[in-house]
Amino acid sequence: MPTPMLESTERPEAGKRLRAERLRARLSTRDVQRLSHQIAQEKNNNQDYYISHAWLTEVENGKFTPSIYKLYSLSLIYKCSYVKIMGFFGINLADAVEEQKLVGLPHTHLIGSNIELVGNEIVLPTELRKNVELSRTNLVSRMFESWGEIPVSLLRQIDLQRRLFGYIGLEDYTLYPIIRPGSFVEIDAHQNKVKAGNWQNEFDRPIYFVELRSGYACSWCELVGNQLILVPCPQSRGQIRQLRYPHEADIVGRVTAVTMRMAEVDHSRQSAPPSG
Repeated sequence: MPTPMLESTERPEAGKRLRAERLRARLSTRDVQRLSHQIAQEKNNNQDYYISHAWLTEVENGKFTPSIYKLYSLSLIYKCSYVKIMGFFGINLADAVEEQKLVGLPHTHLIGSNIELVGNEIVLPTELRKNVELSRTNLVSRMFESWGEIPVSLLRQIDLQRRLFGYIGLEDYTLYPIIRPGSFVEIDAHQNKVKAGNWQNEFDRPIYFVELRSGYACSWCELVGNQLILVPCPQSRGQIRQLRYPHEADIVGRVTAVTMRMAEVDHSRQSAPPSG
């Protein structure tokens, strides 16, 4: 049964690691061919999942990069995580969260609650747990000088199961400067009714994430009859919008937390020679 060899990128180190996984599983290339044939049959006879013994030998010799389907078959056959096998070829899903910052989208959109954290649970060192007082205001860089990443104890305060997360588009200045473009917001979907009241100041006023027919908005809201009024921050100079509720807009939930950069790094200052 011939297998198309469309992949051509040479990966000698990845091939060696794949061979090591096969040998660990005590399988021959013929065994892999037979097992992959079973997988292909289970996948409606999709030959993208099939791996011939000759093709596998070429891959292990670093001649080709497998497709995502063949990598999936190998992960099943070798009883090895798909994430680990992808790592052999330079794709690290653990970097995806950080690398998403490389792409800034112009429009506000809902991220969702199905964020998948790659890897096992990380235990916070006893010394760090003992010395760090998360209840006090401090510089994060000083609190965790010995760590290159923000500790898991902070991530555990984010409830991924009961919260949604939204991204404020780079062109969305509705609540600027309270919520700046490019920010991420945490949303409590249970609080999806506009709360009426007299607020002492703008910081006490509830902020809502709203689904529109053409996208999303993050704004203060007022509900007058069947009219949902999106109220911008006065400093943003944005326009008040009125929408028919719920025909033209729906409340996703109330914003309960926000993370944002307060100022861009000034690289010119860092490289400028000292005055005097």
